[in-house]
Amino acid sequence: MKKRLSALTFALLLTSCSNDTLNVAEAISIPKAGPLAECTAPAFLKKGDKVALLSPSYTTPDSTIKKTEEVIKDWGFTPVVGKNVSKLDAGKFAGTVKERVDDFIVALKDTSIKAILCNRGGYGTIQLVDSIDPKLIQDNPKWVIGYSDITTLHAMQTKAGVMSIHGTMSSSIAKTGGNEDNSKLLRDLLKGEVPTYKVPKHKYNQKGKAEGILVGGNMATFVPLIGASDIDVFQNDGIILFMEEIGENLRNIDRMFHSIELHGVMENVKGVILGEFVDSGTDLDYESTEAMLSMYLKKYDIPVMCGFPAGHDDVNLPIVMGAKVKMEVKEDGATLAFDIDGKKKDVDTEKLTSKTALPKTLLKMLSGKSFAIED
Repeated sequence: MKKRLSALTFALLLTSCSNDTLNVAEAISIPKAGPLAECTAPAFLKKGDKVALLSPSYTTPDSTIKKTEEVIKDWGFTPVVGKNVSKLDAGKFAGTVKERVDDFIVALKDTSIKAILCNRGGYGTIQLVDSIDPKLIQDNPKWVIGYSDITTLHAMQTKAGVMSIHGTMSSSIAKTGGNEDNSKLLRDLLKGEVPTYKVPKHKYNQKGKAEGILVGGNMATFVPLIGASDIDVFQNDGIILFMEEIGENLRNIDRMFHSIELHGVMENVKGVILGEFVDSGTDLDYESTEAMLSMYLKKYDIPVMCGFPAGHDDVNLPIVMGAKVKMEVKEDGATLAFDIDGKKKDVDTEKLTSKTALPKTLLKMLSGKSFAIED
């Protein structure tokens, strides 16, 4: 099979083979991608609407799914469990790639299903996206909910032009019984209450205002997507970049950020939101992950919001990926607002606490850094 040379590779070959002094930019013009289009917001849910519980990544215990079903019923919705969620493949995955894809496609095609709640993250969603037709997503817009490895599905949804929700999943909902702020805000958002978040001041914030389409999520999950044309939402202009991580040492986070820069993504970024960085390690001599990243972000004339409570820590607030957002960072704090129709609700994040703290082992398990079916 013949392999096609990328424009950049071809330019480098031209440069290396020529006797003339020729740089890449002169060798070939690589067009800059246009602004990322605004996405469609799926319909908010009404009483009795169906919510599919799917496992596109690692497997989840049946007991966890059963507890989540009870919570979904308490919210006034009807849970529908994917046919293959109890399968096990390669010791970790919730079924083969085909089985996980089949569950997702069935849920997309079922017009009575209005949302897809992922049971957990881990690893595996990158195996699915090549088998899911973007037009199927466009023709059947529904909320896809999750975080960590589900970051890949958020990129897929955004590229197809449909919003999704970076938020808590079955593994967390079952542990807490849905009685903490993460779950309640997710429930309210699904019913049409759109939060505007007020975030406390942070020593590494960069002041300013910006608006753009919200993309990103877990760094180890989305950085490999850069350059993957079918789901790459990072090389379009006009984006607000959200980043969070768990269990990565600082040199890996440093490497991933520089990879983002080397791909030219920062040229498209109008603002940055740094979420939770859990167990980032102390292998480099920085006060914190935010301290390291803010040092690199100072050269960009963009606002930076640090300490937004979303990611792998106890407080993991729902945010709408693919939505147009407005962020403002001031001396005394920051705000994040979503340009979505619905009932607006102000949420002061400083007043929110997770009422049932999740153990670090579970948080790492959700991220795929460690794994145990019984957790």
